[in-house]
Amino acid sequence: MAEIESLNKIEAALFLAARFLNVNELVRLTDVNPIMLKELIRKIEEKYAGEGALRIVRREVEGHIYYKMDIKSKYAHYINKIASGKTEFTKAEKGTLAVIAYKQPIKQSIIVKIRGNKAYDHIKHFKQNDLVKARRLGRTYELTLSEKFYDYFHIKEENLKNETKKEVEEQIIKTNN
Repeated sequence: MAEIESLNKIEAALFLAARFLNVNELVRLTDVNPIMLKELIRKIEEKYAGEGALRIVRREVEGHIYYKMDIKSKYAHYINKIASGKTEFTKAEKGTLAVIAYKQPIKQSIIVKIRGNKAYDHIKHFKQNDLVKARRLGRTYELTLSEKFYDYFHIKEENLKNETKKEVEEQIIKTNN
């Protein structure tokens, strides 16, 4: 009975956090023993590995393991619609974001040449939403994708490198319709 209660506490914490949590945070939130917690997370991962729309994402950063409950990629576009009540980005913005994703790192001045002056507004919107990072490079900026971009669009960085521009654009459009 105690194991079921601990499983439920961990599952609730992951669900409500809506962000990556490390083991220490989960221990603090649930009062579950760290050794037991790791085993219970494995059970929760197995539970969500099969059918259903949810999954547990595990990420290792600098030797620390983080966990997050998330939507499986094939259902992400539904959630983005629900969360915003509408499409969050215009078709033109999605096109600009796809070019940045495909060509990164890329100078802002080149994006403007490719997409037109409206790209300045698009890029500003992306920076406000922490999807794109901008680093001063002479008179322009060098644009790259942020970690939040990969989480938001449910795209893995290594997959992005192997896709064509059209595939990238389709993924961004599908996720945010």
